[in-house]
Amino acid sequence: MSENRETRSPRSDRPVRDPDPARNAAYWARIDRIVDAAPPLTDTQRAIIRTAFHRPS
Repeated sequence: MSENRETRSPRSDRPVRDPDPARNAAYWARIDRIVDAAPPLTDTQRAIIRTAFHRPS
């Protein structure tokens, strides 16, 4: 279930956060650095997140 840079959505699918292309690219580069620096989720953390978004049928 863990995702890495290769399995994430292509950059073209990202929303535009700033109309200036340079600032928008800088924004997403910052997000990428934050995500890459974060430790991986534990199985317990994943279970908590799945439970929070679970919709019974």
